[in-house]
Amino acid sequence: MKDTGTLDALVRDLFETIAEMSLDVAGVSRPAFSNKETEVLDHLRAWAEGQGLHVAEDAGRNLLFNLPRDVEAARFVLIGSHVDTVPQGGNFDGLAGVVAGLVCLLRTRDEGPLPRPLKAIAMRGEESAWFGPCYIASKAMTGTLNADELDATHKGDGRSLEAHMRDVGIDTAPLRAKAPLTDLSRILEYIELHIEQGPLLIEKKLPAAVVSGIRGNLRHRAVRCIGEAGHSGAVPRAYRRDPVLAVADLLVRLDESWLTILQKGDDMVLTCGMVGTDPAHHALSRIADEVVFSLDIRSQSANVLDQMRALTDQEMRQVARERKVRFEPDGEMSVAPALMDSAIVAGLSDAMGRAGLEPFVMPSGGGHDAAVFANAGVPTGMIFVRNENGSHNPDEAMEIDDFLVACDIIFGHLRNASG
Repeated sequence: MKDTGTLDALVRDLFETIAEMSLDVAGVSRPAFSNKETEVLDHLRAWAEGQGLHVAEDAGRNLLFNLPRDVEAARFVLIGSHVDTVPQGGNFDGLAGVVAGLVCLLRTRDEGPLPRPLKAIAMRGEESAWFGPCYIASKAMTGTLNADELDATHKGDGRSLEAHMRDVGIDTAPLRAKAPLTDLSRILEYIELHIEQGPLLIEKKLPAAVVSGIRGNLRHRAVRCIGEAGHSGAVPRAYRRDPVLAVADLLVRLDESWLTILQKGDDMVLTCGMVGTDPAHHALSRIADEVVFSLDIRSQSANVLDQMRALTDQEMRQVARERKVRFEPDGEMSVAPALMDSAIVAGLSDAMGRAGLEPFVMPSGGGHDAAVFANAGVPTGMIFVRNENGSHNPDEAMEIDDFLVACDIIFGHLRNASG
């Protein structure tokens, strides 16, 4: 290692500096395709170049890092994640995966070449919080970002995703044509480190785990339920067209179906994270005329997602008839479930054992860029790091020691792979 300090100290300083750059009222905010996201990427570029790494920018304005000797590598292993966050989120969701790639490059620099060239990537725009679509950079890289996603509007300024991408210098014409921005045949493997977003590793007292697969999802950012306004005291029940009760009815029906699916032994989660009447019109004594709500349905089974898509449509039509309202869903956003490559899962598990840990494999409930690469045919693997207090909140509590253990598992896998 160079005389800039130990790996532990370098990692801590990098995380802390980037957190300070993106502090919000609570936690950190690095909006997708924003100046703040660009500022963080610029810092990562300068930091990596200071460590003797080569840094380049791809057509999606993501950063690629490698050792100078691997600049022209025809094929390579890719490690990375995203740098954006949800509003007032935590510092490690996404960023930890980027830093893991840098750690593996620094260890390669200091400990000698790996059997296969290695590159790290810092991607933009993974979180759905800003525009609705998720995994934007990886979808652009794989040619799977669709027109509806490009047209999705920012939650703050109402401008389209495409406009924001152009603001940071991305040529969106290839995206409209669904042309991959990356030659995927050059990527031997994609590996992503991510903080666990649930409590399992805390409960099991394990610093890390190998991921077996990632839930797919189907989402609606804004479903409108349209009824009829009226006086709360003057309109009898039989004459009401109340969208609030209609939405409540729909969600209860979907919740009952969710329970049935779980009782059958299938996997699913369902969330309505946004629901509300128009604050410009709602009042204590007024029957609302419209409710807008979101739906986020996830499963490891494509069949379950298909069933829920059909069931949701059926239940909306039934509730609409009974409650005399109208449901108007926006365009569906979806990502298919993804299995991690069995050989990579085995390699990471073996590396976990060599690191002195009992190998542990678990599924991912949250979605990740890894799902996009896996579904595009790139052999893909993931490592989770123990993280207290969940994610998408200011209280993420990943320990650097656990992070370095997870990096060691990845590096052990890379070191042991055949060329």
